Amino acid sequence: MASQKSPFDTETVRELAKLLSETDLTEIEVEKADLRIRVARQIQASVQVAAPVAPAPVSPVPITATVEASARPADNPNAVRSPMVGTAYRRATPESKPFVEIGSKVKEGDKVLLVEAMKTFNDIVAPRSGTVTQILVEDKQPVEYGEALIVIE
Repeated sequence: MASQKSPFDTETVRELAKLLSETDLTEIEVEKADLRIRVARQIQASVQVAAPVAPAPVSPVPITATVEASARPADNPNAVRSPMVGTAYRRATPESKPFVEIGSKVKEGDKVLLVEAMKTFNDIVAPRSGTVTQILVEDKQPVEYGEALIVIE
């Protein structure tokens, strides 16, 4: 009975391992005909973190500027917020026009967005009449509970 030679070549594996070591590679793979050999190694990374440095003392400076409420849209009291976690849609279908644009006049109860959660589309309606001054989400953007979606002034 003739002995079959294994297609697995340990000498090739040794050579590949040596090549990894010499070149600082983390993995190498070779393929010849029906034989593919992959050799990989794990490298232990050490991370050095500098100790925090205390900031230099700063003399108090009076603040004279005031920040308007609308400077941060997320803090704006006129922002319409998401009632749930989901995906915001600005239009009913990909082909249709957006429900609102910046400058759109809306009445209380008008649909301004959809939020899809668990395969259910939920209407987001204007809580008051006014003008849309900011749109804070893109179409198909994930949103969190309480996240500002649009601003109606």
